[in-house]
Amino acid sequence: MAEADFVEEPEGGRVYELAIRPGIADAPADGRVRLDAIARWLQDVAYADVIDAGFEQRGVWIVRRQRLRVEAFPRFGEPVTARTFCSGLGRFSAERRTVVRGAGGVVEAVATWVWLDERGRPGRFEPRFIALYSPSAGGRPAPTRLSHPGPPDDAPAEPWTFRAADVDVAGHVNNSHYWEPLEEDLAAGAPASIDVEIEHREPAQSGPAEVVRAGDRLWVRAPDGTVHASLQVLARD
Repeated sequence: MAEADFVEEPEGGRVYELAIRPGIADAPADGRVRLDAIARWLQDVAYADVIDAGFEQRGVWIVRRQRLRVEAFPRFGEPVTARTFCSGLGRFSAERRTVVRGAGGVVEAVATWVWLDERGRPGRFEPRFIALYSPSAGGRPAPTRLSHPGPPDDAPAEPWTFRAADVDVAGHVNNSHYWEPLEEDLAAGAPASIDVEIEHREPAQSGPAEVVRAGDRLWVRAPDGTVHASLQVLARD
């Protein structure tokens, strides 16, 4: 499997920056900002970027694939800066690179997003969107093909529940909530750094689900076996 790459910030093209102060809901008692909170930051800065650029259109962006390389976890109350840019562009998909940096924490992120129009179908980008975001992409594509395998047949499954409050304006469970099963594993003792990738397949609704764990992988699936998302821990220290 080829993981998503972390390309360098471009010398030219649009780069958007947003200041963030980690809040009380972002961290547990030890002060480490959780992965699900970081995922919310990433979608917030992505949304802020397109709104600032004048692309408040009907429809939604959905994340297809995301990789987080946490070199050091941000901490509660310590301000960070998120810098983001388009690092790949397809007909209806875009890759976004983001670096979250603070006094004690650095997070490298790359994600593939798909634009859905008001009918819920992949929509082509308008010419001015391409004109603004293609310079930083540098001719790189934004492939949406997924590569994680399915869960082993003999791997045990544990019950999980998505709440009604987990559903966002797109009408399904927000991408940030799929990080929570991994956060349950980290609650007993988080590593100093972690490199992990998630792939989103079928969107989930509120209600019962299952979590399957096998080695360095984790799957979130429906009771009928439909895989909603899969996570792989690539490295931890």
